[in-house]
Amino acid sequence: MRNVININAGWKFIQKNVGLPKSMPTDWQCIDLPHTWNAVDGHDGNGSYDRGTYWYAKTFATPKQPLEGGRVYVEILAAGQQASVYVNGEKVVYHEGGYSTFRADITDLCKDGEENLLVVECSNVNKSSVYPQSADFTFYGGLYRGVNIISVPNTHFDLDFYGGSGLCVTPKPCDCGGACFEIKSWVKNADENFTVLYTIVDEDGCEVASASRPADDTATTVYVPDAVLWDIDNPYLYTVTATLQRRNEAYDEVSADVGVRSFSCDPDKGFIINGKATPLRGVSRHQDMLYKGNALTREDHYRDAEIIKELGANTIRLAHYQHSQDFYDACDQLGFIVWAEIPFISVMNEDPQAHQNCISQMKELIVQNYNHPSICFWGVSNEILIGGISEQLVENHKELNAMCKEMDPSRLTTIAHVSMTPIESPMHGITDVESYNHYFGWYGGDMKDNGPWFDNFHKVHPNICVGVSEYGCEGIITYHSSNPMCKDYTEEYQALYHEHMAKVLDERPWLWSSHVWNMFDFGCAARDEGGVKGRNNKGLVTMDRKTKKDSYYIYKAYWNCEPMVHLCGKRYAQRAGDTTQIRVYSNQSPVSLYVNGKLIDVKAADKVFVFDDVALEDGMNIIVAQACDVKDSMTIEKVETEPSIYVLPEFNERQEGVANWFKLAGNLDLKAPMEFPEGKYSIKDTIEELAQSEKAMEVTAEAIKLATNFTIAPGEGMWDMMKVMTPEGMMSMAGSSLPEGFLESLNAKLIQIDKV
Repeated sequence: MRNVININAGWKFIQKNVGLPKSMPTDWQCIDLPHTWNAVDGHDGNGSYDRGTYWYAKTFATPKQPLEGGRVYVEILAAGQQASVYVNGEKVVYHEGGYSTFRADITDLCKDGEENLLVVECSNVNKSSVYPQSADFTFYGGLYRGVNIISVPNTHFDLDFYGGSGLCVTPKPCDCGGACFEIKSWVKNADENFTVLYTIVDEDGCEVASASRPADDTATTVYVPDAVLWDIDNPYLYTVTATLQRRNEAYDEVSADVGVRSFSCDPDKGFIINGKATPLRGVSRHQDMLYKGNALTREDHYRDAEIIKELGANTIRLAHYQHSQDFYDACDQLGFIVWAEIPFISVMNEDPQAHQNCISQMKELIVQNYNHPSICFWGVSNEILIGGISEQLVENHKELNAMCKEMDPSRLTTIAHVSMTPIESPMHGITDVESYNHYFGWYGGDMKDNGPWFDNFHKVHPNICVGVSEYGCEGIITYHSSNPMCKDYTEEYQALYHEHMAKVLDERPWLWSSHVWNMFDFGCAARDEGGVKGRNNKGLVTMDRKTKKDSYYIYKAYWNCEPMVHLCGKRYAQRAGDTTQIRVYSNQSPVSLYVNGKLIDVKAADKVFVFDDVALEDGMNIIVAQACDVKDSMTIEKVETEPSIYVLPEFNERQEGVANWFKLAGNLDLKAPMEFPEGKYSIKDTIEELAQSEKAMEVTAEAIKLATNFTIAPGEGMWDMMKVMTPEGMMSMAGSSLPEGFLESLNAKLIQIDKV
């Protein structure tokens, strides 16, 4: 029988490219897996992180084979971003792609009665053939999910096909109340003496169906009467086991937990599961944590899933790559609908091998995760038009989509469009359903633009199922204001933004899905925004998972049926003035507010309860909110002057900067049609082209900083992602948040500069 041996303990690691060792190193660092060398610098705010080629080493004993001719495999659960594996000095496999499982047969290199040397050369150096190429997150390097040695008999379920298990199960509900389980497995080195036995066991451990097939013709359909459906509120799992049998002996065995469900999307009804229209409302998730990077344990993954479940979300977009099997397992068990995708993001590389990498990563994603009932959508790309559009890009998407449908006709395909993707674009209609990443109210526009934009898209494209794949804004729990504004980074503005968005989504059930960006703050070493470097702070929860921001609780009020009440502003603990506003989130009504034991007011509302002009006594004030049988409390202090740390210094500087920008524009006619004279720079040139002129780049960088609060300079920060964009494209995302004439004034300045 198969024996899976975990070898995560006792590795040696060196953060130097020293080359292949001939023997087990004694002077390298001792580590255990999972491990990443970017656990700290991947998000510590130093502006960059170590992207290198480094080495891991481990000795292991050759597993004893009870049967003659057995095989030994090494299984790498993930290696960011590319890796070469050596056994006893011989290279056994090279893999490109940092998020999926890969294996190699190492039988012929293993030594009997001696220790074997396993060495992994791991690299997160940028390579033109490997995605992601450029994106707004850290590409952590390392063996961050662990390594196994697998021993199997010579005849065994296939371990060589794109890291899959060798078992594929497609449960389909029947009108009679039962379900048909379409099952197929793949067996290596079988003869006529081998058969495959299938058993299906319910959650109580009772066998409910079985079947037997020849090992060279394994496909079958097994009927389960009175099947219990897998649903969001009742994620019922059956266990399907395939046993490879030779007469009275079991040679190998694999299993999968699966669920019986049907689902579809309708442009007017949204997502439908088991015949019931159910709007998908949830979050996106990155896989890293503070000072752990992406080297998470099974317990870490399950804790993340449980925090999301407490929120009341019913869907998770697992961005922007294949996540750990532990997390997919948690989604199966907790009842999330999952959007799983590959890291085809931001910019398409023209290297033909890069497209082949897209194909291989998609095949790995589908093959390795086919049996998870939580996964209903395969995502083909994210914000890919940041790098511009071409006929080849469109064709590549069509090829990826067709491949997904061929490999897995049971699921739907989807795409996440960047905000500037035109409503009329050849990118529409490629995938089964579509979504947009919109940040109206943060990077540009006003939060009130979101609803009308989607209403208009729905009107123009009544046959397209559209959703919201990303939306959000930064919330840093140090910053507070009684008059929150866009780009002040306060916890209060983030909460106001999500109050509005939660209502927009609730009023539009035809939006098939929505995914907050992001559930947790996450690492982006290149970022420098809002006074917190190295991270994207749009999370509803801090990166260390210690603090749930106020914005977390507005969704809990909308999505979680368990009675709750939450007082906002607990970290806005020192407030100036005789009165203050108190905001409360609750899924109960009415809400009573008490200050220092006295009932102040009782309000009836839907989810958001606003108590204005609440008088404060000198010193400390105890605030209590009560809704039915649930209560919440906080203490705030009345002070003469609020702490300076509550305000981001650059916020006022940016407001003044926009005003000065127009003063320096002089007497330009900003209402005149824009001109684009030959030989001059303009807003239609890429950032990379503008950088060829020091003067043009200086003007452009200042405009981008004022418009988006991004600092951009060649070779620094988010340069790789932004260099292919044009100021025109970037400013279009800013939309109505820019003063009238801002883009025109930038173009007017640029056309005064000769091209280099």
